[in-house]
Amino acid sequence: MLWLALHFPLLPLEALPLRQSPSALVSRGRVVCGDAAAAAAGVAPGQKLSTALGLQPGLAVFERDAAAESTALESLACWAGRFTPTVSLLPPDALLLEIGGCLRLFGGLLAIVEAVQAGCRTQFYSLSWATAPTPLAALWLARAGAASLCAEPVEMQRALALLPCAVAGWPAEVQARLDAFGLQRLGDLRALPAAGLRRRLGNAPLDDLSRAWGELPHPQKPFVFPETFSQKIELPARVEHAEALAFAGQRLFAALAGWLQGRQLLVRACALHLTHDDGSSSALPLRFAEPAADEGRFARLLREYLGRWQLAAPVEAMQLVADEVVAKPGASAPLFDQAVAGEGALLCLERLQARLGPGAVQVLGAAPDYRPECATRRQAALADFAVSAVSTAGLQAARPLWLLPAPQPLAERADGPHWHGPLKLLSRAERLESGWWDEGEMQGEMQGEMQAGATSAATAGDVRRDYFVARNAQGQWAWIFRDAEGWFLHGLFA
Repeated sequence: MLWLALHFPLLPLEALPLRQSPSALVSRGRVVCGDAAAAAAGVAPGQKLSTALGLQPGLAVFERDAAAESTALESLACWAGRFTPTVSLLPPDALLLEIGGCLRLFGGLLAIVEAVQAGCRTQFYSLSWATAPTPLAALWLARAGAASLCAEPVEMQRALALLPCAVAGWPAEVQARLDAFGLQRLGDLRALPAAGLRRRLGNAPLDDLSRAWGELPHPQKPFVFPETFSQKIELPARVEHAEALAFAGQRLFAALAGWLQGRQLLVRACALHLTHDDGSSSALPLRFAEPAADEGRFARLLREYLGRWQLAAPVEAMQLVADEVVAKPGASAPLFDQAVAGEGALLCLERLQARLGPGAVQVLGAAPDYRPECATRRQAALADFAVSAVSTAGLQAARPLWLLPAPQPLAERADGPHWHGPLKLLSRAERLESGWWDEGEMQGEMQGEMQAGATSAATAGDVRRDYFVARNAQGQWAWIFRDAEGWFLHGLFA
């Protein structure tokens, strides 16, 4: 397994869209986090609010909203459904994605990581990430901002050993004891005897180390994509112009696209419900010409609607509801890999013919003759190949894939013809009578030439046959005919 951990260090602040900048989130009079503009002014986590305001007088301050953080994390989990169906929530600010089975779909580990980063940038979420074979190792590396592409246990363990012990998030008393012991890195902790550490630190930290190193299993609780989609965003400030809602709407539609992918659905109609500051509500219905699941298409349509929509009153919250969804139709993958540009069938035939000689590469074409022995002909591979391929599709139905080199006589008994047992006729007789112009040719000569590979109409002779589709007791399907000389087997159905 391979895990991709996504850590959103500024999620408590970025869960509030359409906020002013510089801005900071506070709790109990201290700064929890601030945006880039606040950090540039010297605002840092842990500062008193008065200190932060002294450094940046124009700082926009917001109280921490646990419900908004939880909603934002669940929305991100829905969005992550476009990358893998196996997503786990790690509240308050992280996700785990099992991507081992999805690498080929996206073209490799680096490609899927770049796609995740691009999606977070589009939604304006700050992100630190890491990949590792164990979920806890990926989470610790992501918290440390390592941006590590660890796909093998050896390189994962090497990267873990360099991490500070504080990245594990153990209780303060455990961290205090580690500081007193002079243990700064996880590798130093791993090097000490486990029995003594368990007596001094307890079992939980050592068990976490074993899980991170892959020595103990660490199953994750999967995120269950909801049966129906309904996501709501509370806006930190009133919005008076419809165009300003596009940013918050983009997050909602990103979550919708991921949810559709995770549930293997397409949306035909949805609605954006707005809550206004006067207590009223309004709705913007969106209906698509065909069921869709493309985030870019959703965003473009939303901008078109918002560009000509007049708000009845300032908006405080918005909610996206998928009203009508349909199952996503399945698609069959080709049996063989698709040819790369410039390597189509014609170029392949050209190269084969050049390498093996003109007569060594041939295709099967149709001939204007009703007699099965004469209905096809071999011709040069590049002689009007496209026309030949189309013309063979015009052959009549109920024809076997395997035509014998020469008709094989069948035993006839009271209950009819036999071939590995009695044959049951499944079709009415199909009379084929043609080739009178070849009447003078020897039938034996025709059979000999057919066995040698020739299928010329000049040697088949005049035929008068009644063809049937038949089946024996073993379930084998055969193409047989009867003429003046008796019953014959001429072909086998696949």
